[in-house]
Amino acid sequence: MSKRKGGKRGLTPRAEDFSAWYNEVVQQAELADYSPVRGSMVIRPWGYGIWENMQRALDDMFKATGHQNAYFPLLIPMSFIEREKEHVEGFKPELAVVTHAGGKELDEPYVVRPTSETIIYAMYAKWVQSYRDLPLLLNQWGNVMRWELRTRLFLRTSEFLWQEGHTAHATAEEAEDEARMILGVYRRFMEEWIAMPPLTGLKSEAEKFAGAVRSYACEALMQDRKALQAGTSHMLGQNFARQFGLTFQNEEGREEYAWNTSWGVSTRLVGGMVMTHGDDVGLVVPPKLAPTQVMVVPIARGDDQAAAVMKKGDEIVEGLRGQGVRAAIDRRLHMSPGAKFFEWERKGVPVRVELGPRDLARGEAVVAVRVNEDGAPRKEAMSDAQVVAGMNDRLDALQARLLEAAIARREAATHRGEVSSVDELGELLDSGAGFVHSGWSGDPDVEARVKDATRATIRVIPGEEFRSASAPARCVGGGSAQMEVVWARAY
Repeated sequence: MSKRKGGKRGLTPRAEDFSAWYNEVVQQAELADYSPVRGSMVIRPWGYGIWENMQRALDDMFKATGHQNAYFPLLIPMSFIEREKEHVEGFKPELAVVTHAGGKELDEPYVVRPTSETIIYAMYAKWVQSYRDLPLLLNQWGNVMRWELRTRLFLRTSEFLWQEGHTAHATAEEAEDEARMILGVYRRFMEEWIAMPPLTGLKSEAEKFAGAVRSYACEALMQDRKALQAGTSHMLGQNFARQFGLTFQNEEGREEYAWNTSWGVSTRLVGGMVMTHGDDVGLVVPPKLAPTQVMVVPIARGDDQAAAVMKKGDEIVEGLRGQGVRAAIDRRLHMSPGAKFFEWERKGVPVRVELGPRDLARGEAVVAVRVNEDGAPRKEAMSDAQVVAGMNDRLDALQARLLEAAIARREAATHRGEVSSVDELGELLDSGAGFVHSGWSGDPDVEARVKDATRATIRVIPGEEFRSASAPARCVGGGSAQMEVVWARAY
């Protein structure tokens, strides 16, 4: 029987319908909700708190690599979008256009930004005169609008939050180094903070960003064995610089066009976190990202018990905060303990501390970790001092355990070796493979044939650390392979 129809937890099991499970977890964990605006979502406090922790971590990483934050307008003149032919063709179906304002028709329509290359490089052209002004390394935190026909909370919405980095350099080599360096930053963030281990590598020509020379991507594998493009970094060459007159005088006094990069991740990462770690109980939040890492739940009957238990709970919270732990206490006495336990499990709080009158009399509390090692007890009683002193170790262990489990799932769902035909590739995917490594000739017709036959695309041309020990010799479409690629069905 479906748990959605009568189960204790009220969630559709992942094995029964992963899509339904995902939507239910997002809403029951109070991450986000559907809004009255078509295709857009309302991010609720718990979901926004997770995004804020993502922002803080990434922002520190960007600034540590020399980048600064700035802000550019939400509205972009249509003429700017149209200057870069490949760019406008790539985004044209998704554009939201403003034609009237102040009760009048505008002389020129504005586009609600789908991405900001055009307006940013128009401004860079004003600011850059000499090689001494380079590199220019800016990042913007904001929102964008891409008019999606089929939407899904966090994964694909018409409006979403993101960061977009845009840089200008004096040489192609510097721009290439920048694009690759940011790819490494994204990978480290996804592994160390989300515990979501991606493959990294180059996009094929068919899958690259509109207007880029080369696109690099982080591709993560979800529990349903579909890939999620979690972040991209693009070497733009001089395409946008030429269209917007972004030139500089080099050291020899000659005028040259600057070399650009752009890169970004979005609130899609929250969806990736849900699908990487969630279970049939609900959400699982890695400790580094949890708005509340430890929730203390007092258990009491009557005012006398409540006062004493609350006092001890406050002391534990204060001790945990003194250790740098984000801790809080649930003061809602009108709710049963079971209802509160269920709520914090459903929201994925990493650790719950239960404290009742008997625990108080023994000088103890009960610690429940959201995801335990196989064979470990679900709950463990310990002294108040042990609760506080050992909490950071428990959180670190949980963070590491989530990453190890995600890596193990990815590797178990990865097929490496020769794939002799498109039909064999489809059979591997149908039988449960997530990532399939194969040889590829580089022929875009083969890529298109695979997509039509299997609904899979080339997710990445893998970087060295993700390539097979023995490179495939045959192309999946027949003939000799020129490179190794990774196929998957994707969100």
